[in-house]
Amino acid sequence: MNERRITGLARRLGLAAKRRGVRVATAESCTGGGVAEAITRVSGSSDWFERGFVTYANLAKEEMLGVANATLVAHGAVSEEVAAEMAAGALERSAADASVAITGIAGPTGGTPAKPVGLVWFAWAARGAPVQCRRFLFKGDRAAVRRQSVAVALQGLIDLLA
Repeated sequence: MNERRITGLARRLGLAAKRRGVRVATAESCTGGGVAEAITRVSGSSDWFERGFVTYANLAKEEMLGVANATLVAHGAVSEEVAAEMAAGALERSAADASVAITGIAGPTGGTPAKPVGLVWFAWAARGAPVQCRRFLFKGDRAAVRRQSVAVALQGLIDLLA
């Protein structure tokens, strides 16, 4: 996955968002704002990109996105449940119509046998529709895991808006 392909995905997302007349928000943890950065490479993205939340720490997930502390304690930050609450929270706390959430372990440290380095959970949400979650296990170094995560997040938004 390279930056040129990521920029192409961001352009495709912009076309889909404009065609549908929707605004998008991001809720990012392990990507540290990478999805928002890719989106804002596209000239005119202010027409369809509403905002990005970078919630690296658990407290930020709670305060900015309304993720329940009980969910974090029961499942851990890198989980389907937290990703779903992040995506829903991004919609609740913005004027966006669709959102994506990303939480994972980019490495090189932080992995466990149950949650290895490269494990990333995604959630996509649209107003009035159920949240969709997917789990990926990426290979590569920290930068590669993050690039792949940005690409999957963008492609999932494109698919959501199709």
